Amino acid sequence: MNINIVCIGKVKDKYIIEGINEFLKRMQSFAKMKVVELKEDGNDNNRNISIEKESEDILKTLEKLGGYNILLDIQGRSYSSEEMANEVEKIIVKGASTINFIIGGSYGVSQKVRDSSHLRLSFSKMTFPHQLMRLILIEQIYRWFSIINNGKYHK
Repeated sequence: MNINIVCIGKVKDKYIIEGINEFLKRMQSFAKMKVVELKEDGNDNNRNISIEKESEDILKTLEKLGGYNILLDIQGRSYSSEEMANEVEKIIVKGASTINFIIGGSYGVSQKVRDSSHLRLSFSKMTFPHQLMRLILIEQIYRWFSIINNGKYHK
């Protein structure tokens, strides 16, 4: 099983990097997981240009990776940890060997990225910093795999 986190920008805060690295290490017993960081456009003068450029990079990357695409989207569907573990298990049982989680840029993603996603997942109606969301997502992926494998992490 391959898990990819496709995201815009780099994590700069040391404590977040340490948390991400810890959960990447823990995931090694369940799946190969990697973070694919794409360049942030940063065009504050024209959000639409930023969204289009970043979305094009996301789509090109997803095309190369192949697999089942899950977009983190505030307008997406919310799941409990147990429900999402069940969804991930169904995806695997149906034959997906790669799951790509997508975290767009600070202005969001294009409709093309939404349309290319098999599932749109909302963690909350709240807005989180993108760097912190990456850590939260990786922790949840570890939790989902722990639930699937009857591990002790999720209580």
